[in-house]
Amino acid sequence: MQDFRLKVFRMVAEKLNFTTAAEGLFLTQPAVTLQIKTLEEELGVKLFDRSGGKVTLTEAGNVLLEYAERIAALYNEAETAIGNLIGEERGKLSIGASTTIAQYVLPQLIGKFLSVHPKIEFSMISANTENIVRALDSKVISLGLVEGPIGRTDLKIDRFIEDEIVVIAAANHELALNETEKITLSELSQMPLIMREHGSGTRHVLENALKKAGVKLSELNIVMELDSTEAIKRVVEANLGIGFVSRWGLTREFELKSLKIIKIENLQIKRQFQFVYPRTPSLDGATETFYRFACRHLPQ
Repeated sequence: MQDFRLKVFRMVAEKLNFTTAAEGLFLTQPAVTLQIKTLEEELGVKLFDRSGGKVTLTEAGNVLLEYAERIAALYNEAETAIGNLIGEERGKLSIGASTTIAQYVLPQLIGKFLSVHPKIEFSMISANTENIVRALDSKVISLGLVEGPIGRTDLKIDRFIEDEIVVIAAANHELALNETEKITLSELSQMPLIMREHGSGTRHVLENALKKAGVKLSELNIVMELDSTEAIKRVVEANLGIGFVSRWGLTREFELKSLKIIKIENLQIKRQFQFVYPRTPSLDGATETFYRFACRHLPQ
């Protein structure tokens, strides 16, 4: 239903790069350039400034983008309304999830959801908490699922499920050989640690928990910072250090008995995975449907 030129325009406006926009639309760059040129000729204005080696929106481009987004939203509402008439949920659903949630929590939930609502067009991005919030701000997604606090009062936050951040070591690590023994925070600070990158929800929650326990990050022996739970697990399995990860990410390793949890005295790090979304009167149709479905089918 949607006007194709406006769809191309929105993609270029989002990416501010004709080549990247073409890849996202599965078109050639000349085809994208032609669509924008035709739209500019039709409106009698330039929509993009391509001087100085970069692409920026002109004043007219910014005005059109606002209306193009409203038009796309109306098309989505129309599809939803028509679907409701015939008993089918329709529309587009774009969500963003922090890396841990996207990898270990959502796959089965999304599969169940799409089996019930096959007409909904679903897309998801995976990034750290900071970038999920940015995607909400830029309206790339309509709903986020994040691991850590976001420090924003203009966004609404609801609980999703509980998580625990645990310390892991390779199964043949000396700490893993005695499963009943706990180590102290002082002993922890002497060991080579593998940490998540800055901006990660896991990192933020961990820093706060250690601070409350009286441990400064500068006191830890951090030997590596990685951008995913999978990367941390592989490095720990290679016995290059111990690491902090979500318990949700350890199902496979528990089955293979390749990693073990190391208990720390006076340190237990619990957190809530959370929904985050704009403070609007209501979510759009497909987003609201997914939100309610997720709340009814919480992963165990």
